[in-house]
Amino acid sequence: MNFANELINWYQKNKRSLPWRNTKKPYKIWLSEIILQQTRVDQGKSYYLKFEKEFPTVSSLAKADEQKVLNMWQGLGYYSRARNLKKAADQVISDFNGVFPTDYKELLKLKGVGKYTAAAVASFSKNERVPVVDGNVYRVISRYLNIDEPINTPKSYKIFSEAALELMENCRPDEFNQAIMEFGALHCTPTNPKCNECPLSYNCTALALNIVKDLPVKKKKSKVKERFFNFIITNNASGFAIEKRNQKGIWQNLYQFPMIETSNHKHEFSELKKLIETDDRFENHKVRQVTQIGSDRKHLLSHQRIWARFYEVEFDEETNNQKKLVRTKSLEHYPIPRLIERFVEEEAPHYLK
Repeated sequence: MNFANELINWYQKNKRSLPWRNTKKPYKIWLSEIILQQTRVDQGKSYYLKFEKEFPTVSSLAKADEQKVLNMWQGLGYYSRARNLKKAADQVISDFNGVFPTDYKELLKLKGVGKYTAAAVASFSKNERVPVVDGNVYRVISRYLNIDEPINTPKSYKIFSEAALELMENCRPDEFNQAIMEFGALHCTPTNPKCNECPLSYNCTALALNIVKDLPVKKKKSKVKERFFNFIITNNASGFAIEKRNQKGIWQNLYQFPMIETSNHKHEFSELKKLIETDDRFENHKVRQVTQIGSDRKHLLSHQRIWARFYEVEFDEETNNQKKLVRTKSLEHYPIPRLIERFVEEEAPHYLK
């Protein structure tokens, strides 16, 4: 059998039972694909079921408040996906009369939908003949055909999508696309691929050349930016203070404890005390005491490494700056970054629980 037939035959015998594979509805397929970006299937499954239950249709998602969507997304990270989820749902209502598009080119008009997601929705919902190209597909094709073009260069998508389209031949696009992604996820894995029991081994170029471990090729990544966050926790009769992160970038529209970013964490408490006292969010009140809670915490993002410290701060006077800070006695109804969520779960003061 040829590549496509062998692949689909393997898929029919080995595929996982996943809820989004039981539908042809483009909205639900799109929902699963957005959730699964940068997310493991076992983690994403519970979020998909939660979102599907809360927002069974695109109109119900469009009617939702963004903060509720962010709250439900909490723990998945990369919150721009959640914001784009809401914006795309709004687009479907305003630009497509509430009918979720299934055409590849139309899908690309939705906020947060790139070539991979558009291809997945178009092929899975209506069998449009477009290849999906994700990390799993890059790996399978690079090994099978011995393509050494780095997969993170601008021209790699065109090379690999053309190769996938050729390998697809005359089979059903939805089956082929599902099969090649599943094969990469379960069989032709990044480490310890099952070459000895591979149905494609007889014609795999990388296996014949003994270079499986060398493919796919990746261009060296840019340097990771180091950032140092100091979170300030204040508590009084009206609760503790939080602020909304309005600036663009990481955690936009999420809530956090008031934060002061510094160039490093080599400062003395006296230096931090001065930074707090001269910050108008704290009404320029004098600091009585600063106590670090727990140890430094590391949080990794795609191009950033965040080092975080959490401080409990007592002032000589009570601070209630409602213009810049929000006072609350519970974080339950506020979407917060995973970094802060873990801190609260593991070692926060009792009044934050």
